[in-house]
Amino acid sequence: MIDRQEIMNFSREFGLAQNVIEKDYMLGWLLAGIAEHGELSASWAFKGGTCLKKCYFETYRFSEDLDFTLTDAEHQDEGFLVDTFREIAGWIYDASGIEVPRDLIRFEVYKNPRGKTSVQGRIAYRGPLRPGGDPPRIKLDLTDDEVLVADPVSREVFHPYSDTPEGGIHVPCYCFEEVFAEKIRALSERLRPRDLYDVIHLYRHDSTRQGRELILSILEAKCAFKGIPVPTMELLKAKPEQAELVSEWENMLGHQVPVLPPFEQFWQELPEVFEWLYRAVEKAAPPAIPVGRQTIDSSWRVPVMAQAWHTRVPLEPVRFAAANHLCVQLNYIDAEGNRKTPIIEPYSLRQTSEGNLLLYAVKHETGEPRAYRVDRIQSAEVTKISFTPKYAIELSATGPLSAPSITMRTGGIGSLMPQRIKSTSRKPGSTTSNLGPKYIFECSYCGKKFTHKTNDPKLGKHKDKQGHPCSGRRGMYIDTKF
Repeated sequence: MIDRQEIMNFSREFGLAQNVIEKDYMLGWLLAGIAEHGELSASWAFKGGTCLKKCYFETYRFSEDLDFTLTDAEHQDEGFLVDTFREIAGWIYDASGIEVPRDLIRFEVYKNPRGKTSVQGRIAYRGPLRPGGDPPRIKLDLTDDEVLVADPVSREVFHPYSDTPEGGIHVPCYCFEEVFAEKIRALSERLRPRDLYDVIHLYRHDSTRQGRELILSILEAKCAFKGIPVPTMELLKAKPEQAELVSEWENMLGHQVPVLPPFEQFWQELPEVFEWLYRAVEKAAPPAIPVGRQTIDSSWRVPVMAQAWHTRVPLEPVRFAAANHLCVQLNYIDAEGNRKTPIIEPYSLRQTSEGNLLLYAVKHETGEPRAYRVDRIQSAEVTKISFTPKYAIELSATGPLSAPSITMRTGGIGSLMPQRIKSTSRKPGSTTSNLGPKYIFECSYCGKKFTHKTNDPKLGKHKDKQGHPCSGRRGMYIDTKF
């Protein structure tokens, strides 16, 4: 288990409360336990907002619940679930040291509004913060009456903490196109703030453009299964829940993001989603922001997933602002030593050949592009001022998120998912993967460089150039390679 200081470091980096970070940490280990259980990993498909955050988007809102579609109805049994998660609790403790009290594992089987069986679970835990009183809980929602139109895909769970299992955490989950179609269907049925946020966030990603026809066909199949019309902007505007959508925007989303974008920004972009979905009206791809006279290291890339940057000013809130089209107010010292406080639209983070990080942005008031050296930024405050991008947003990872090929479903998911470790008493496998980012750290004492699979600055035992022992030190972050 990581220590309290690591939770505090990520809390600072993300601009969120420590208990939110601790729950995100625990979500990773609970997903690891589910993935390592042979019966569950063969028939549970991960979905919903937490799936988006943990498996697809680094700058997405933090989410608190785990949602699964089950293809084995026999798993919707209280006794089976309690016994199974007591086994998983033991596995999690052995693998990480996190305590999941077995006597506080709860599952309730009930009839949902559709008249079908659903299950809600509550899993308590005692993590690094160890607060007094009742332990915090994670909620699980399990259903078997949701139609799975496309085959699930195996995705790696984003777990940026230093105790990540060496082989990573992989879970079967909805493919990108099915997640998007499900969110549009959910928005039409219940018109909740998180569904609107999710639909717009998904639409802004490049993979959306490539999978439009598949998204539409999945949406049509899901609506037919539910017996509801395919949603349109006119249908949504006519819903009586629209007033509640506005009033609950802050209550339902405010604690999940560093700064909540204004409701109007998302609602006004929604007609564009339907124009694209039904009429294939594409938005012109914006150009990359110009780099000026700077010499850029073309081999350096922004890390795919969020991380602790170990810079004076946390950079993850800036990445969040870019993905959510929000301006940032900088407190900046220029090369002549003058203090500037511009309000900027953030677009790109690049590294010069000398190793300096540059934040490329546009001054919001004048529209002037310029670069800011990260080491000269004294503070960066995300505002609620929204902007319409003039250039491509490069601070967040782009590119296809879909599986190479997706076929419409005809059966269960058991044969599709890797069976990594079926015994719930074993620790995570030691098989390493050559995929994913590699983090480069330099020993601040002897200058040697080390490549780590996780963003952990702790260096192992080694010797300096004179052969003297140099161990127990923390490395300085240098670069990330892919």
